[in-house]
Amino acid sequence: MASGTFDIMSPLVSASELKALLGSVTLLDVRWQLGRTDGHEQYVAAHLPGAVYVDLETELADPPHSGAGGRHPLPDPGRFCSVMRAHGVSNGRPVVAYDAVGGTSAARAWWLLRYFGHSDVRVLDGGLAAWDGPWEQGPPLSRQGDFEGTPGHLPVLDADDAARVAKEGVLVDVRAAERYRGETEPIDPVAGRIPGAVNVPAALTLVDGRLRPAEELRELYPEGSEVGVYCGSGVTAAQAVLALETLGVKAALYAGSFSQWISDPDRPVETG
Repeated sequence: MASGTFDIMSPLVSASELKALLGSVTLLDVRWQLGRTDGHEQYVAAHLPGAVYVDLETELADPPHSGAGGRHPLPDPGRFCSVMRAHGVSNGRPVVAYDAVGGTSAARAWWLLRYFGHSDVRVLDGGLAAWDGPWEQGPPLSRQGDFEGTPGHLPVLDADDAARVAKEGVLVDVRAAERYRGETEPIDPVAGRIPGAVNVPAALTLVDGRLRPAEELRELYPEGSEVGVYCGSGVTAAQAVLALETLGVKAALYAGSFSQWISDPDRPVETG
């Protein structure tokens, strides 16, 4: 394995592979979990050497000015590229994102960088729980990258597209089963799902925090001529796009997800 490169174009990198590449990749710490706001404090206490903390709420999303964009709207292209440059991201240098929740927040950074055209981005398989290398404390050293990107390098769905894919292809809802069925909704004001969507909870794609082997993932995801994925706000669904990419499936992300879907009372909601 040459310095700063990966042997296989995969969306994942193992801890052992990453240890050999420390210093030659840009590391992004994307510790975020719904209902918690201490990601930066966790980062300062201990992080991978050279990693930079990325705030998902403010840097990987625009403010939710209205429900029309969902709870985590895609960030403005100019602002996102500027933030990534400030974190040391460059077009010609590999990027690895990690988190402490099985990749379900790091995948947001992976998806956005790929969406904006970065060709070499990975997620640490297993996240921090899998890391057995050196650690670092305190804030990172200042660095500057040269990342320039344009949106549109990965497929996305709007609400109309999502409704169409649910009828003509496979629309995957990655939320917990009880939210999919509409039995409970702890976050959004309306419970239920997009009519016709199928449920593959993100938690089912992981074993001990790592993504399941390809043969097991194939049993979870239905096949379709066109595949789209959504969650509550477009964050966790990015992990499903990553999982499907390991199977060779180019799934489209409904970035606004259910929180955007229900912003229009004329859009139907299914339960049960």
